[in-house]
Parts: sequence; C-alpha cells; structure tokens
Amino acid sequence: MKHATKNRMKPRLSQLVAEFPRKHLAIASTAISAIFVAMLLVPGETAQAKRISLPVDLKLEAKQLTAKATAPRPVLVWEEQSVQKGDNLSLIFQRASLSASDVHEIMYNSDNSKSLLKLYPGQKLAFQIDSEGTLQQLKHIQSQLKSTLFARNGDSFITTHIEREPEIRQNYSSAFISSNLFSAAQRSGLSQNLIMELASVFGGVIDFVYDVRAGDNFTVLYEEQFLDDEKTGNGPILAAQFTNRGETYSAYRYVYPDGSVGYYNENGVSMRKAFLRAPLDFTRISSGFNPKRLHPVFKTTRPHRGIDYAASRGTPVYAAGDGRIAKSGYTKANGHYVVINHGSNYTTKYLHLNKRGVKQGQKVKQRQIIGWVGSTGYATGPHLHYEFLVNGVHRNPRTILKKLPKAKSIDGQEKVRFTAQISGLQLQLAVYNNQRSVATADQLPNSSAL
Repeated sequence: MKHATKNRMKPRLSQLVAEFPRKHLAIASTAISAIFVAMLLVPGETAQAKRISLPVDLKLEAKQLTAKATAPRPVLVWEEQSVQKGDNLSLIFQRASLSASDVHEIMYNSDNSKSLLKLYPGQKLAFQIDSEGTLQQLKHIQSQLKSTLFARNGDSFITTHIEREPEIRQNYSSAFISSNLFSAAQRSGLSQNLIMELASVFGGVIDFVYDVRAGDNFTVLYEEQFLDDEKTGNGPILAAQFTNRGETYSAYRYVYPDGSVGYYNENGVSMRKAFLRAPLDFTRISSGFNPKRLHPVFKTTRPHRGIDYAASRGTPVYAAGDGRIAKSGYTKANGHYVVINHGSNYTTKYLHLNKRGVKQGQKVKQRQIIGWVGSTGYATGPHLHYEFLVNGVHRNPRTILKKLPKAKSIDGQEKVRFTAQISGLQLQLAVYNNQRSVATADQLPNSSAL
C-alpha cells in the first residue's frame, strides 16, 4: 500500500517541474548556485587570514610651521666699582659709563638714597646696566655683611636692605712674653685690634709699659666671624687671663639684660677703673715722670710733670676718664692741647697733639677720642705728653692711680646672673691654662680652633 503511494508522487513532481515556467526556473537555479558559492567563500572557525604587505611610496612635502617664540630676557651681569679716596657718586657713575641724569634719577626716585652720599674707601658700588645703557639695579656694598639694593620699578627704584648674619665660632690664643706684649700677641695669632682690646680690658690694673716682664703670659678666648666658611673678622673678647709678675688677673665679658656690656673679674669687680693707665694705644714710652729731666729742646733741666708716650703721628688719644673739656686750644709751647676736668678734684692734660677732636665745654667718656698724636709746639718728634693733677698739684700718672677710688662691683640679684653667665667661660679658661702649664714657651701652639 505504501509502495503504491510513493510511486504516485514521482509522476506528480515531474509534472510540476514540467509545468514550471522556464524563466522562473533559470532564476531559481542562479540563486541556488550563488548561495552555494557564498557558503564556500565564508571561512571556518579555524581559518586564518593571509596578510600581504605592499610597499607604498608616498611623497609628502612637509610644510614648515612658523611660531612666534618669546626670546628669553638676557641675564644682566654685575659690574663693580670700588670706592677710592676722594670719590663721590658722580665720579663713580662716570666710571660705570653712566651720566649725571642717572645720578639724579636714582637720588630723587628712590627711598633712602641719602646712604649713597656716605661712601667710604673700601666700599663698592655694583651696577646692572642693560643693552640700551639704562641702569636697572644698583647695589651699595658697605661690607661683606651689609648692603643696600636699588632695583628699577618703572620710573622709580625699590630699596631693599640686605644684612647677612655671620657664623660665630670661638677660638683661643695663648703665649708667653719674652720682650713685649705686642710681639707675643702677634706671634700667638692675635690681630692688632684684639691686641688693643686685650690691653684695654686689663688697662686699669696692668701698666703695659712699665710692669710687663719676660715670663708673663696670657690666654684669650674670643669670637671669630665666618661667612660662607670664610673668616670675615673677629668678634669681642669673651674671657681673658693675664699673669703679670706672678699675679694673675681674670676678666669676663658680661652682657646686661639691657644689652650693655662690661668686663669683670671672677668676683664681679669691674675691670674698668676711674682712669686709664695709658690714654692711648701706645707703642713705647720715650720719657717717664722725672721732675729733673733734661729738656730735649732747650737742653736745660726742667721739671717734666708727666709722661711722654712716643707713638706714630695720628695715633688716637683717649680721654683717661669721664669728664668735661676745660680747655681745647693752641699755644706756642704746648702746641695743640686739651685739658679735662674729672669732677672737682682731678685734671688731665694732653699736649703736642697733631689735631684736636673736642671743644671746650664738651662732655667726654672714658676712651673717647679727644685728639691725635703729633709734634706741635716744643717737641722733637711725634709723641703725647700726658699730665695728671690732683687738686691742682702734679702727680705721677703711674702711681697715683693706685690711690684712686675703687671700681664698681656687681651686687645682689645681678651677681647671680653674672655667676651663671661666666661659669662656662671659667671652665674653658681652666682647660686652656692646664694645657699651657704642661708645655714650654717654645713648644706651645700659637692657637687652636674650638
């Protein structure tokens, strides 16, 4: 039965194909062929694409792009001019190729320009000048630590004060004296200013002309100033010890709460006496107190009621103590001279000055400069003639000082503060003196940095 049905379907299919239009049949065949070809072209899951690299020569012309770039401002260099003796601002500006109008501009268009009128030899002016010759900056270098900058700001100048703080270090020097203080101190490495300061500290208790002997010794602890690891100068003496003829004197620098400074011994007694032992930074004494001295000019025996300090012309002369100028004048015999009254009982006289620095009636302080050594009047060479009078009677300046009132001392609560402040300095001096005690004068190092 099934076989009969199958045989009947075959003639029916053949009949449909025969009856289908030929045109449509061609279209269908074409479509089936296209689908079959497309299936062959579609890659399988494991198919890999084949890549072919072909060189391509592209000739491209680069177009240069020009951009407006801002040129950096040129760095101006500093050109320095040293202040010479006799210089003024106009002369220095001329050396820097600047005109009088440049001087006028900075003087009238900046604050504190008056400092430029106070120029001293050794100072420097540094200039920054642009390519058009216009002053852009000016620096007034007063010292390594202090300067003033004038910087252009339009038509004016802005002023800036520059101060650098030095690094403070401590150093000490120690020496035995074989001939005189100055030679020994120089050999130990002390500068001339420190030598004079040392003499000033002990000037009220030691006569460095008559009392110093071979074998005397000293130790000095002082400050040094450094800038960029380079020494620029010395600071004050912090502590010192001087042994003269077997007697030892100590001095310590004490700073009061108000900032004032003084030197005192370990008991708080001031090293500053009513009068200086010598009223100048002396080099030597040519003549001592002698009532029957042969006068060097007239070759006759005349009283020499004072001391002659031989020193180079221009050496500063100090007021021996606080007082008021009684006379400041000139006579044929005395040359330029100054007389100071120290209260109602004491008077000091200073003769043969090259120049006087005070006027009658003026108040002066101890160690204030009142004149300079010269050889005016009846004098054979530059020296200071110094006299000391008590109640109008000439007295020997060397011996009278021992009879004068005692120095002031630190008392009360201030004494506690003083003791605490100097305790470290006492320890340092003790260490250095112990080192010196085990060395001979020839073997002793000149100085050692802390």
